[in-house]
Amino acid sequence: MIHNVEKKDLQVGISACLVGEKVRFDASNKPSNFCIKELGKHVSYQTFCPEVAIGLPIPRATIRQIKNNDLISVARPDGTGDVTHALQAYGKKVAQLTKNLSGYVFCAKSPSCGMERVKVYNQKGNALDSDGVGVFAKEIMQANPLLPCEENGRLKDPNIRENFVARVFAYKHWQDVEASGLTKHKLTTFHSQYKYTIMSHDLIAYKNLGRLLARADLPLQHMATQYISGLMDALTIQATRKKHANTLAHIQGYFSKQLQSNEKQELCLQIEAYRKGLIPLIAPLTLIKHYLMQFPKDYIANQSYLSPYPDDLKLRYAY
Repeated sequence: MIHNVEKKDLQVGISACLVGEKVRFDASNKPSNFCIKELGKHVSYQTFCPEVAIGLPIPRATIRQIKNNDLISVARPDGTGDVTHALQAYGKKVAQLTKNLSGYVFCAKSPSCGMERVKVYNQKGNALDSDGVGVFAKEIMQANPLLPCEENGRLKDPNIRENFVARVFAYKHWQDVEASGLTKHKLTTFHSQYKYTIMSHDLIAYKNLGRLLARADLPLQHMATQYISGLMDALTIQATRKKHANTLAHIQGYFSKQLQSNEKQELCLQIEAYRKGLIPLIAPLTLIKHYLMQFPKDYIANQSYLSPYPDDLKLRYAY
């Protein structure tokens, strides 16, 4: 089940250089083929370059994160031209203006936009640990803790790429449910559609979120806040072949009375071959979808797990 949204409705924030804008310090860019040519077919981007937004020119002197005792500033290598507060202020402004975003792709290692592993220097210019967070990115993530965020470099990993896109589409679905006027029925319907998605990421969260929705003592908004926080936390956990195989086996159980013994064996073999790493996830899923056409079951057909995002992204072919 794909939650159908038009491209213009699914908004993703992105560092401007990643979609080809020549805004880097040397007037270059860092285009991401995946973001431009693949994901870009299904989302609309809001582009941001905090350095340009605060008035720095193109081209411009390089800036870096510099540590002085416990304080980290962003300035030129010699310590002049401190733009820390300007970047923080712009980050706070953007964070409030972009509550409609369903995801964000940051430029890796940037002192303003890096999501993690940003290089930090001491005042003498010596490199310290690469454990900094971009000043602008930090404001966006702190103000929007549910927002799926990733870096262009990490998106080259097929598992991380798939996980990020799945979170973006799930979060957009939630935003639309909230915008339509949240009710207990809509909340439980949403959860029923994501049960197997959650199971494939975190079995503990699967059980806890079910218990949460069964409580009668919680006000709806409080329950919803706890629910979406738990869901998005669960989806950040990487789904493994073992977890996927367990989820596929649960779905297989819904066909136990309809399938012939040879068909059951074929599906079991497909699931086991996937678990062992011999075939990609798309293989057993395709077989399940085939059986679903033969033996329709609305509960399974409505599971986001079967089609969490548009099929032409081909994100389940690689693992």
